[in-house]
Amino acid sequence: MDAPLPAPDGALTSPAAARNMGAVLEVLRAHLPADGPVLEVAAGTGQHAAGFARALPGLDWTPSDPSPEARASVEAWRADGPPNLGPPLALDVLDETTWPDRPFKAVVCLNMIHIAPWAATGGLMRLAGRTLVRPGGLLVLYGPFLESDVETAPSNLAFDASLKARDPAWGLRDRDAVVEVARTHGLAFTLRKAMPANNLTLLFRRV
Repeated sequence: MDAPLPAPDGALTSPAAARNMGAVLEVLRAHLPADGPVLEVAAGTGQHAAGFARALPGLDWTPSDPSPEARASVEAWRADGPPNLGPPLALDVLDETTWPDRPFKAVVCLNMIHIAPWAATGGLMRLAGRTLVRPGGLLVLYGPFLESDVETAPSNLAFDASLKARDPAWGLRDRDAVVEVARTHGLAFTLRKAMPANNLTLLFRRV
């Protein structure tokens, strides 16, 4: 990964996004298609969108976020960003009227499902099942998960507790439960990859 992009005027930044950019990009390089449209759900500050679009110039990267503040930050990143970074969509996984009606080769969602109600995971899977090309369209999830067959790191247990203290509907999600919801929407679980700081990348393919 190149040196981190300097934040343009009006853009928000996230230290976590800066830290995990390179590790996530390595997975994306290995598994995303070489070209075509990609939808990023819950793009947040837009740091990832700007960095990934610059590093993967063959892709048409469409960021999205339900937050007006986040979309304004994405637009600030776009001002000096690569030409393949599109304008942000006001997409809410819980509101199907906001979903795009065009197909995508991949959907990327980083660090969302644990800071949203469980219904958001189902909404994300329905969105991916509807918009991904078939067969083979790719859904990429990244973040911390709970796993029945892997001991949870103390830092993740503490993070889970802090999330639930902020909102009882939030919290780390069980990997197997996520996989099952994906399956019901035509998404086959194909890869679990351990990432730095006790995170995982999970890949699913549209069948």
